Amino acid sequence: MEILLMSYLAGTESITKKYLSKMVSNKIIFIPTAGNVEPYTGYIDEGIEMLRLLGYEVEIIDITKFDEGYLKDKILKAECICISGGNTFYLLQEIKKKNLIKALVKRIKEGAFYIGESAGAIIMSENIEYNHIMDDKSIASELDDYAGLNVFDHYVLPHIGEYPFEETAQKTLDTYQDKISLVPINNNEAILVNDNGYTVLNKSK
Repeated sequence: MEILLMSYLAGTESITKKYLSKMVSNKIIFIPTAGNVEPYTGYIDEGIEMLRLLGYEVEIIDITKFDEGYLKDKILKAECICISGGNTFYLLQEIKKKNLIKALVKRIKEGAFYIGESAGAIIMSENIEYNHIMDDKSIASELDDYAGLNVFDHYVLPHIGEYPFEETAQKTLDTYQDKISLVPINNNEAILVNDNGYTVLNKSK
């Protein structure tokens, strides 16, 4: 298993390029669902454009628009899955409504390339409740538990020191740093996770 988690996909082009260079095909399943409830989604367009400029064929699949069987088939056959940012609680709600957690975890553990941006990174943790300071959990009114995919045994804290999340990211750090194992990253960093642990990468290196 090897996954790449970041705050801002378009801000980590060199890291993402290197990570994806081992792919056999050039096809990426891109899930923008977390942005459905956000007023601003320019970062999603920027991420898609970056992947396309790197030469990848990006198939955009909003999981709210397809049935469970179709989505599971797509996930289980994908070489690369990218889940972009937005509201983490809404994203997890929609993943659970379509019963996709087992399929996603299975495919990741089989060795699929996984890219998680912000919300897409946070859901890899055991539980996402710590992110309630940054994201409004009331938007996900049908989500009855906060258990994540539990692929990464730490907790990603994206956007540290980054506008417009300076205050909420710092408050999350202050509130939870002694309670759970947070990994804070800015918009130019990414966390490479494999079976041996994790490494924080910076695009300048």
